[in-house]
Amino acid sequence: MTAVLEIGGTHVTAAVVEPDGARVNRRAGRPLDPRGSAEDILGAVVRCAGELRAPAGLVWGVAVPGPFDHEKGIARFRGVGKFDDLYGIDVRSVLLDGVWPRPADVVFLNDAHAFLLGEWRAGAARGERRCAGITLGTGVGSAFIVDGEIRRDGPGVPPQGRVDLLKWAGVPLEDTVSRRAVLARYGDPDADVRDVAARARDGDRRARRVLDEALTALGAVLAPCLRDFRASALVVGGSMAQSWDLVRPSLRSGLGDTPVRVRRGLLGGDAALVGAAGYVSASRR
Repeated sequence: MTAVLEIGGTHVTAAVVEPDGARVNRRAGRPLDPRGSAEDILGAVVRCAGELRAPAGLVWGVAVPGPFDHEKGIARFRGVGKFDDLYGIDVRSVLLDGVWPRPADVVFLNDAHAFLLGEWRAGAARGERRCAGITLGTGVGSAFIVDGEIRRDGPGVPPQGRVDLLKWAGVPLEDTVSRRAVLARYGDPDADVRDVAARARDGDRRARRVLDEALTALGAVLAPCLRDFRASALVVGGSMAQSWDLVRPSLRSGLGDTPVRVRRGLLGGDAALVGAAGYVSASRR
């Protein structure tokens, strides 16, 4: 078995993944305040991991969004609207010292990478040699895979494998496609993205236009990357993918004639957990 953590923008989930690497056995979860203190955030993560009562001596896999030094386990969040108080903290040492029963080691990977690895192992990307994935939530995460291995460079792969570093209309992509961008353009301080989506379904033209423009822009930015990478499939996850009836048509429109199958992830919240477990297994070979 493998013990894993997924640290999201508003939650943390701990789980044990079965030896086959494709089934989540048991899990624990806690909410996170992305604007909270480092003590509160890391305290919640450590308590969540401890609730799992995983055997001592396991190597834990941790899926966490960037900016983060995944090799060293050090947080680099700054100016991204979440986890700013963690900047410079050695999260790996915190987990090794705080989680009980004690892990033997902790390895980190980007949460979007974990998502696509999970979908490649047991979900919507299974059987695809070359595929890409995006996660739509507080921001835009991305991953590119060839035969089950993450690619961070090469034809079609943006710098560091990060679509969020690309621009649309001269500004960073996440100024157009992200939770904060959608809500800012919609202009209702009491609404969340799911409210905007619900209103779009109910005929709110402004809500529909805001979502359509954001997702069409995302497709237009992704199109040359996917063509150059020769991706056969694009798998979409994250909280916004729950509104698939709205997401897919606009994203497909932005992609134009790019020859890629657009699929919603099949594993839901299990994808990053399964992917993190697979990453641990690969790192120990």
